[in-house]
Amino acid sequence: MQNAQLPTKPSWLKVRLPHGDAWRHVEEVLASHGLHTVCDEARCPNKGECWGAGTATFMIMGDICTRGCRFCAVRTARHGRPLDSEEPRRLAEAVKALNLTYAVITSVDRDDLPDRGAGHFAACIRAVRELSPDTKIEVLIPDYRGTELERVLAAKPDILAHNVETVRRLQPVRDHRASFDKSIQTLREACGAGIPTKTSLLLGLGETDEEVLQALKELRSAGVSIVVMGQYLRPTPQETPVVEYISPQQFADYAQKARSLGFVSVVSAPFARTSYHAKEAWTAARSGSVYET
Repeated sequence: MQNAQLPTKPSWLKVRLPHGDAWRHVEEVLASHGLHTVCDEARCPNKGECWGAGTATFMIMGDICTRGCRFCAVRTARHGRPLDSEEPRRLAEAVKALNLTYAVITSVDRDDLPDRGAGHFAACIRAVRELSPDTKIEVLIPDYRGTELERVLAAKPDILAHNVETVRRLQPVRDHRASFDKSIQTLREACGAGIPTKTSLLLGLGETDEEVLQALKELRSAGVSIVVMGQYLRPTPQETPVVEYISPQQFADYAQKARSLGFVSVVSAPFARTSYHAKEAWTAARSGSVYET
């Protein structure tokens, strides 16, 4: 699957442009509450579509990550910004102002904090619950385990996501403190606590079909019920290059393989990301039906 020269970006990877009043409303609410989103910080290709639909993925604990994954455009440093004790309240107010029925909360990695930010994550969940008790909450967390994970789960999110990012062989594109096994452990512990779990794979980094299938088998064996597969797109020239552009048909084939392994929701498409169509995937998982893009 390695290409000597990367072909021109195919037609199916045209980014959707922002449009509509919903886009402007999301932008205004985020700005007025001083919040960050992974949509901006990670240069997500779905920003136009999601903001145009009135949704966004909130990124807490600042905009500086203490890890340096080679595929990610979020700024990195040994220490992040001091935690803002008012952030949970401001986040909850933004969720209420946007009238969200489903909220996705993620974060930078904060290895510089004693609990790596697990307590702050839990505080954000509780704050949203207090102001918007009917809103479903999905959290996309770092590789918390043990007491860190327990603190987040005690706040009772509706679904817990953590990304393995890529197949075993290509894990070096992640920060050296991350690994497939550590991520599997996080997901297995969450599954053992009885909460629906979700993960995602970025494709086009040089993985083989067999490696993708093996990763899916391991994830399903760990109890993961929702899987997302999307095309890796190089955010800036500083990140690792794309090796291959995966066709929509190949994404459909991977989706079929994932369904055959027992995943209850599969989101597999070039622009798919962890929080893309998150509400639809969760709804399908809850009802026992299969969701696919």
